[in-house]
Parts: sequence; C-alpha cells; structure tokens
Amino acid sequence: MTVHRPTWSVLVLVCAALLVGSGCARFDDNQSQPFTTEPQMAPPPSEEPPPPPPLPAQPFPKECDAKGVMQGCLESTSGLIMGPDSKSALVAERTTGAVKEIATNAEPKVKLVIPVDPSGDGGLMDIVLSPTYGQDKLMYAYISTPTDNRVVRIADGDVPKPILTGIPKGATGNMGALIFTSPTTLEVLTGDAGNPAQASDPGSLAGKLIRIEQPTTVDQAPPTTALSGVGEAGGLCIDSADGSLFVTDRTPTGDRLQRITKDSVVSTVWTWPDKPGIAGCVVTDGTVLVNMVNTKQTVAVRMAPDTGAVTGDPEVIRQDTHGHAWALQLSPDGNVWGGTVNKTSGDADKVDDVVFPLFPQGGGFPRTNAENT
Repeated sequence: MTVHRPTWSVLVLVCAALLVGSGCARFDDNQSQPFTTEPQMAPPPSEEPPPPPPLPAQPFPKECDAKGVMQGCLESTSGLIMGPDSKSALVAERTTGAVKEIATNAEPKVKLVIPVDPSGDGGLMDIVLSPTYGQDKLMYAYISTPTDNRVVRIADGDVPKPILTGIPKGATGNMGALIFTSPTTLEVLTGDAGNPAQASDPGSLAGKLIRIEQPTTVDQAPPTTALSGVGEAGGLCIDSADGSLFVTDRTPTGDRLQRITKDSVVSTVWTWPDKPGIAGCVVTDGTVLVNMVNTKQTVAVRMAPDTGAVTGDPEVIRQDTHGHAWALQLSPDGNVWGGTVNKTSGDADKVDDVVFPLFPQGGGFPRTNAENT
C-alpha cells in the first residue's frame, strides 16, 4: 500500500489558512514592540565617563623588599654621593662600574657605566662630584683597568678621560678614595697593591695620599704626596669645623685612623690591632664615625672640641644592621647614610646590598651618650 505524504508547499498553505482562523501560534502582546521605519539610536554618553577601576598597588622597589632604606637589589657598593634633598643619591657599584641614581620614592636609574676591571678588590672604587658640578657637570672616579689603577674625569655624556694614571695594581690592595679639600684640590688615597714596600717608596704612587691641584685632562700639574705608608686604603673624610682630613687604612699590624691638619701635621687618632676591616668615615659634631666591614659595625670615635684628643674607646653605634658596610656620607639634613658590600663579603645569601640611613628615626647623630638615653 502506498502512503502519500503531504509536500512542504501543502503544509505552508495549510498553516497560512489556519492563521486566518485560530492561528498556528499565540504571542504575548505585552512583549511585542510597534513597528517603525526610524532607526533606534543608543542613548548619548554622559559628559564625564566613569573613572577606570584603580590599579593594584605596586610595592617599591618592584623586585625586592627595601623597607627603611633608599634602595635595595644593588651590587656591592663603593662611592656614595648624597643628594641635596637628603632623599636621593648617586651610588657606585664596584664590580659592575655602574653609577646609579637612586631615591626613596623612585626606581633606580643607571646614570653611566664606567669600564673597569673588577678582579681582586679592584673595579670602580669611588666617585666624587666637582665642587662646581652645577656649572661644569664633572664627575671624578677612582678605577681599575687591566694594567693599572687610575683617576678619571667624566663629563656628562662623554667618555672617561684620565687625570692620574700608573697607580700600581695588584691582586689585592687596589681600593682607593677621593675627596675635594678645596674647590681646586683633589685628594686621592691609593692602596699599596698588596706590597707594603711600595707604600714607603717615594717613586711609587701606591700606598699614598696624593694631592692634585686643578685636576685637568690637559697639561696636568705634577701631583704631590701628602702622606706615605698607607696600607690597604679605606676612606677619606673632612672635619668642616677646622679643615682636618681623616684617613682610614689597613696595615699588616692593624687598622688605623689618621688625621692631617690644614698645616699638614699628621697624627694617629686610633688603632685597631684586631683588624676589624676599617673603611669609610664621616666627621660630624666632633666625632668621627667609621665603618668596620669585617665586624659589621659602625663605631664613633669622640674627640674633645678644644684639643681634638680622643675622649674614650670607640663606641659601637651599629652592629649587624644591614650587614657589611663600606661607604659613609653625611646628608644635608644631618643624617648619615651607608652603602653595603654584602655580595662581596660573603653574605650575599643573607643580606641584600642597600644604601641605608644610619639613624632611621632621623635627627642626625647624637653628640653625647646622654642624648642617646
């Protein structure tokens, strides 16, 4: 038996016929919309768009926790120059040759990189700005090359140019320091390059405090020797009250702090036979603050204001905080800042390298023990 199925066209006709009657479907008139040939426009935007959602807070610095310090995540530091606002600085990294602009409220920025040979204890040992930096934009640096230690001058945007070359270089004893004692006088502290005999040799630049007048790259006047017999160089600092220059160094028999008056009288202020690793220094209010790298200390050597005589044993004012510190610098607000060398002193896995305030509470260095209580 053959079954005849209705075709699609037949079904359409049937449905159309039913629409005239009861219809094939029912619609809710409440949901229907009137037909119009006019386009429906979106409502105009408000005059002020809603603000974007706030971004999540970013910790500073982004890559490391540096609470209470100016900057963390540095390579071991050497030279340090405090900014006029006491919240920024230039810091040198000994092994990389980088000079970085750092601050308490900004990410670090590389100002320049000086080619150096960081073998042994060499590299970029110190930096200092010209006393007239605001006009000439000159920086001076004490560096190691593959053949010698030397002093160079760098103008903004220019390559380093030599000022003093031929300072002996050794496997050790390459550290050095720079300081201007007048607008035209640059003092250079050189290490003994691991050979104490060179420090007493008048024909050698090693182990000396060398004085350069009117430092220039053309027709430089011969330097003079202000002090001989320096061991492994530490740091230089000036007493602004009387112009005395203090020198720290390490000899085979012990570490020492020496003083040179404006009349070129040299005296030994204090010695440390146990060799704690004397480094950078600062003079503030009749007291010499000195970093001790090996013992992770900063000590205060207090002197009588009338005679300059030491009034007692050095007082430990920092122990272990931030680890091994080399540089010390006074900031314009009276505080003292230090730079650490943990990554080259055996504690890279324990303490980061930072630039830190010696007195986190501010207010500068207390002159007497009574003021500490």
